[in-house]
Amino acid sequence: MRRPLPLLLAAIALASFPPAQAAPPGRAPTGSWRAAVVSPGGDIPFGLVIETNAGPLSAYVVNGDEKAPFTSVTLTGSTLTLRFDHYDSQIVATISPDGGSMSGTWTKQAGKDRPVMPFTARRVTAPARFDPRGAASGAGVAADVSGSWDAVFKDDDGTSPATAELKLTGERLLGTFLTPTGDYRYLEGDYGAGLLRLSCFDGGHAFLFIAKAREDGTLAGDFWSRGGYHATWTAARSKPSVSALPDAFSMTALKNPTGRLGFSFPDLDGKKVSLADARFRGKVVLVDVFGSWCPNCNDQAPVLEELYAKYHARGLEIIGLAYEMTGDAARDAVFVRKYAERHHVSYPLLLAGTSDKAEASATLPDLSGVLAFPTLVFVGRDGGVKAIHTGFAGPGTGAHFVELKAQYVKRIEELLGS
Repeated sequence: MRRPLPLLLAAIALASFPPAQAAPPGRAPTGSWRAAVVSPGGDIPFGLVIETNAGPLSAYVVNGDEKAPFTSVTLTGSTLTLRFDHYDSQIVATISPDGGSMSGTWTKQAGKDRPVMPFTARRVTAPARFDPRGAASGAGVAADVSGSWDAVFKDDDGTSPATAELKLTGERLLGTFLTPTGDYRYLEGDYGAGLLRLSCFDGGHAFLFIAKAREDGTLAGDFWSRGGYHATWTAARSKPSVSALPDAFSMTALKNPTGRLGFSFPDLDGKKVSLADARFRGKVVLVDVFGSWCPNCNDQAPVLEELYAKYHARGLEIIGLAYEMTGDAARDAVFVRKYAERHHVSYPLLLAGTSDKAEASATLPDLSGVLAFPTLVFVGRDGGVKAIHTGFAGPGTGAHFVELKAQYVKRIEELLGS
């Protein structure tokens, strides 16, 4: 349901920042920064730490309990370039003459486009995620929002459910939203005077959640994703033992009456690979429908590699079907290789198509559709599809992540023993 960023943001970004100036003598950008990309809904803030240990500069983004390292940091004069190579994502910023602030742009490949968002940062000694709130407006509302919440997001396409898991310590708020197709990873922000604020930036995502607590105990607010997508949302405290989300093993169905999944795609060296190949006969096979650009897929990859290492000798195989941004095989192969290197993937990865879900669905006609990246198909030793899991609840979801890994293990062991 996300949409491309409006082209207007590119013009805003280019018009908003002064030309590059000479770097301040002896002033390195090391230290802590309160950074943000700028959306129509306001700043999407995040922590930024730049370091050097008597060597090259390094940097990482802070989102709650997560520290996401940039793959490269380059300082040329007063121009700082921070890259997430695995997402084809970069920040390019000009450091101010006094070394106390910087401004520039964030760009990331999105389909065949490369939208632009403004970026700003200022030095801080005690990082605060958000700027101070305005006048208090929280009379009569909850003092604590910790716990589980059933949420409903509404946009032009309709409504969709989610579950929010929140933890408030003082005014610092951590948490995430689980949806039918994945989670919003590590969110950090604050809550006080009836105002909830959460954000995440990890090079692939840029999320902003704002909500006000209401006297009836519910929450209501807005959600911004990168620069072009907006939804409203409401939430009420979850009812015990009642899930607002569908069973992720029931969302995607097999249409082929033979009970099998068929495909033939090239690997990264151009060799066609199929489930019918001798390597996979009589084996339990996990078919991972993923994208190297997808943060939820990147969260799942280490889990799959761990499972492959543990169960391969007993007959487990894994095949990754990569659905990439551009459809340019040479370009897409580069980023799938980066994905494999990042997660030490030792199972085969195939170039299957583009990240457009309708186009991806057309390449796998045996499925009812590709609803989410990732989608994991469990194939038994007899070649029949035994289960399909839609989406992924990553480490930012805490107990949900632990439970999902246990479900994967249980199903694999059952299939290997059958």
